[in-house]
Amino acid sequence: MTHLYWVALKSIWAKEINRFMRIWVQTLVPPVITMTLYFIIFGNLIGSRIGEMHGFTYMQFIVPGLIMMAVITNAYSNVVSSFFGSKFQRSIEELMVSPVSPHTILIGFTLGGVLRGLMVGVIVTLLSLFFTDLQVHHLGVTILVVVLTATIFSLGGFVNAVFARNFDDISIIPTFVLTPLTYLGGVFYSITLLSPFWQTVSLGNPVLHMVNAFRYGILGVSDIRIGVAIGFMLLATAVLYTLCIRLLISGRGMRQ
Repeated sequence: MTHLYWVALKSIWAKEINRFMRIWVQTLVPPVITMTLYFIIFGNLIGSRIGEMHGFTYMQFIVPGLIMMAVITNAYSNVVSSFFGSKFQRSIEELMVSPVSPHTILIGFTLGGVLRGLMVGVIVTLLSLFFTDLQVHHLGVTILVVVLTATIFSLGGFVNAVFARNFDDISIIPTFVLTPLTYLGGVFYSITLLSPFWQTVSLGNPVLHMVNAFRYGILGVSDIRIGVAIGFMLLATAVLYTLCIRLLISGRGMRQ
């Protein structure tokens, strides 16, 4: 039975990789172009007027946040579009009735989103080296945070896909939730510039914890405690995974 699950997991993951690599011009190139514009406009043009932040140039300060922005959006969009497509084509029903564990199905789809998010993150990181110098302060924290972040938003995309009834529903969350959270998540500024009230409000933004933890891994500076941020991400991963498994087992939202 373990061998069966392993074969199923490899099959689902391979299908996910083939799906986004087959159209790599649409899945991997657009984030690179978008991030290049961010580097040029915010890093070079605006950053030269802002000056230093936390002892680093503005370009160096925003690079970790922009990398995380790319990872978040791509991990989320990969899973939400893939799983909803499986629902729409009714292929997910065949998986549900097969002797495959719900954990295997969930992990397969999640790994696809994590891999795409990490691939885009690596590409954006390499691209950033053309604009500024980066030295990783803490490699372990950097890898842990980016993997946890990609996992969290892959699982979030799975939840969105389960409840989505049409293709319009899978674009609502990225547009009206993810985008505001990302821009207000300390990507382009330090929350120390805000008033005490808004600093407290900002702490409720999950993206803020992820961006600052990743910035600590790259630059060694953060507006929040790293232990709290990583603990929050581990808890969020566990909660989302449990929710996704319950949704799969119950079969809720699996029929179109």
